[in-house]
Amino acid sequence: MNGVARSDGGNGRISRRGFLKTGIAGGTLLAALPEALAGKERRGTPPAPLPPPEEEGKSIDELAAGMKSGSYTAKSLTESYLMRIGEIDRNGPALRSVIELNPDALAIAEDLDRERRAKGPRGPLHGIPLLIKDNIDTADRMSTTAGSLALVGSKPPEDAYLVRRLRNAGAIILGKTNLSEWANIRSSHSTSGWSGRGGLTRNPYALDRNTSGSSSGSAAGVSANLCAAAVGTETDGSIVSPSSVNGIVGIKPTVGLVSRTGIIPISHTQDTAGPMARSVRDAAILLGALAGSDGVDAATAASKGRIATDYTRGLDENALRGARIGVVRKYFGFLDKVDVVINAALDVLKAAGAVLVDPADIETIGKFDDTENTVLLYELKADMSAYLARLGADAPVHSLKEIIEFNDKHRSTEMPYFAQETFLKAEAKGPLTSKEYTDALEADIRLSRKEGIDAVMEKFNLDALVAPTDGPAWLTDLIDGDHYIGGSSTAAAVAGYPSVTVPAGFVFGLPVGISFFGRAWSEATLIRLAYAYEQATRNRRPPQFLPTADLSL
Repeated sequence: MNGVARSDGGNGRISRRGFLKTGIAGGTLLAALPEALAGKERRGTPPAPLPPPEEEGKSIDELAAGMKSGSYTAKSLTESYLMRIGEIDRNGPALRSVIELNPDALAIAEDLDRERRAKGPRGPLHGIPLLIKDNIDTADRMSTTAGSLALVGSKPPEDAYLVRRLRNAGAIILGKTNLSEWANIRSSHSTSGWSGRGGLTRNPYALDRNTSGSSSGSAAGVSANLCAAAVGTETDGSIVSPSSVNGIVGIKPTVGLVSRTGIIPISHTQDTAGPMARSVRDAAILLGALAGSDGVDAATAASKGRIATDYTRGLDENALRGARIGVVRKYFGFLDKVDVVINAALDVLKAAGAVLVDPADIETIGKFDDTENTVLLYELKADMSAYLARLGADAPVHSLKEIIEFNDKHRSTEMPYFAQETFLKAEAKGPLTSKEYTDALEADIRLSRKEGIDAVMEKFNLDALVAPTDGPAWLTDLIDGDHYIGGSSTAAAVAGYPSVTVPAGFVFGLPVGISFFGRAWSEATLIRLAYAYEQATRNRRPPQFLPTADLSL
């Protein structure tokens, strides 16, 4: 589902972020634009006007209001986004954030328009075009490949549970986004945003900068207004990190709030899907559609009674007043300019009435890095085999071992820049009954939860914790891989707890986010606090598609 980025420093250990990385290569690009948009005559409502690349996109509420008034239709919105993908993603800046388009998107939009006229909208997502990450199953004419050539042509037997929920809500699955291949779990020396099938996704703020991983295409596509919002996945950092460096909002939910059934996995302990959007409200709307208990995914049983009926309810620009927020200083200090941005954000929180406890450090930070790596290796092998078995006998590959063999046979296209040493380490692991695994899992849970996030929040009676999400986007480097310098995703990721990142400012014109995280099932609280901060700052600025960062800023 995604990983963590940073090289292992030569010690052979998988880095926390090393699972979140990847680099540019060939591979299949997007499917052609639907024939209706390929210069053919169009009938009916003309495409809805979307802003030029350097302007901000409309919110989900604005798009819904336009459809209600008749200014737009679902079809015209879909046509407009498809045209924009052709102009910006395949041509122009050539972001390569979209790996495949849904050939049925226009037909689905027309059906939803007819339904709206006959019955009214199903809800806030009726007719809203979304993108989803290419490790999320769709039982349609699109593939689900995790960016790997090994799964090209793979046809899942049914939609992922979350995709069924989106379709039931009336959302249009516009296409699938590129990602760090296999959600960045193949190698600790990868370049984030690259897959063998999709090539390299580029950062819309500075095209030579990285998008981070592994939900890189989802983040870049949202930032560049190629969709109303998108779905990403995270194991450790792969929603919040790409959201941060692409200047958008990302919500990594509590593990179990959103079903993982039908998502190509890394870890049943840490994997989750979540919304990525240009505003907290849009992300909250999308989370409401994604969240739901699924009898096939046992982790969602714990969500019963804890899912909000509407995550936008209670959004209040004054929500910071009286909130007790702890500052995790152990996650600071990796770059002075980031500290300046986040310290300014803390001043905003105080001015808005928050009570800051500074520092409120998680004493166990760094103590579960090795055990996290061990858990992910064991679970990757077991969970990948379970997912591939779900595809049936006709699946192109049936085990992690067969994926490794495929990569060896197709080295020129699958491994032109980095290898698969993490896959090899995982394949060498035993079953989930192994003492090494059970000991590591116990340590992860204890150190990240009871002695970690829970302990500090109880000690200081906190509503949330805050820290810099990540540094600014680094220069993409296909030779040496990612240059990740620091971030705060790991504690919440290992605990399986929620985290929300919001744009906090810029370093040389490159976005930097601030993360609000806390106890299990505290999404509603975190979303309210993040929303109040967002409204107080309005920090997001749309990307300019510069060839490189302006270091004079």
